[in-house]
Amino acid sequence: MKAKILINGGLGYIGSHTVVEMMAADYEVVIIDNLSNSRMEVLDRIESIAGRKPGFAQLDLCNQEGLNSFFQSEDGQEITAIIHFAAHKNVGESVESPLKYYNNNLGSLINTLTAMQDFDVPALVYSSSCSVYGNAETIPVTEKTPLQRAESPYGNTKKMGEEIIEDTVLASEVKAISLRYFNPIGAHPSNIIGEFPSEFADNVMPALMATVRGHKEKFSVYGNGYNTADGTCIRDYIDVVDLAKAHVRAVDRICSGNHQSSYEVFNLGTGTGASVMEMIQMVEKVTGKKLKYEIEPARKGDVEAVYANPALANDKLNWKAERTLEDTIKTSWDWSNTLQK
Repeated sequence: MKAKILINGGLGYIGSHTVVEMMAADYEVVIIDNLSNSRMEVLDRIESIAGRKPGFAQLDLCNQEGLNSFFQSEDGQEITAIIHFAAHKNVGESVESPLKYYNNNLGSLINTLTAMQDFDVPALVYSSSCSVYGNAETIPVTEKTPLQRAESPYGNTKKMGEEIIEDTVLASEVKAISLRYFNPIGAHPSNIIGEFPSEFADNVMPALMATVRGHKEKFSVYGNGYNTADGTCIRDYIDVVDLAKAHVRAVDRICSGNHQSSYEVFNLGTGTGASVMEMIQMVEKVTGKKLKYEIEPARKGDVEAVYANPALANDKLNWKAERTLEDTIKTSWDWSNTLQK
């Protein structure tokens, strides 16, 4: 078995898929999760896919003393790298409750970096976001695209998180990679793990699935006056399993010493944007059902259009998004069928 990897927030949506892929790549995995936005049952679901259960500690990363105790425990010994997912991630909620986001998202990261220095953990892979680009002047965005003012406190925590990591790397022996995600959707092909709709009612795919199934009266399209072909926001929707596999490549890179600098950044996207209306049309195609929607006022914090140029990740991480948008929406539909049982 390869090195021991700690995954903060490993029972969440992206975290759980990454745990599965890391275990498939023969890494030993330990999870820290406070269960604030995840379910304990996911640990058993991971075991049913991977064939073995990862280590687990229920812990709030904002509790530095508790985190130190974890590193002194058996599960906390000999950790080679940390993948840090743990964060609140609802854009709308962050606009309404900014201090909740700054306290949790930055506090948990700072405590993790402090523990890395205190317990000699050499490598970090950070769950960042395309939100750091704000309303980018040009798209597709590359890693050299200038970062704009964040459109939401959530986006700002990711931008500030990257700055905190970069400063820490300069002042210590810690090495880090930030992965800037675009918009993860889909589910594991086993239908054993996926995105639970209770996580965020306004996340696009759970909301679309709930509307198709009649659990939601109509799907809300937030704004149709944007400067796009059909007036609705454009995003780069990436399959969650493709995204999870990129974390394996990032850990491989940083643990093998193949990183070219102490701090690296990679965009993780498909390189293609889809509008909200195009998503509705694709869901109708996949499900064979007509979807009711209504145009609502544009939301604060939403970026007009953003999609990736993933060439650097394709080259340096030897990674590429593989699933098509239609295939990924099919996994979401299959997962939603599972949730009905």
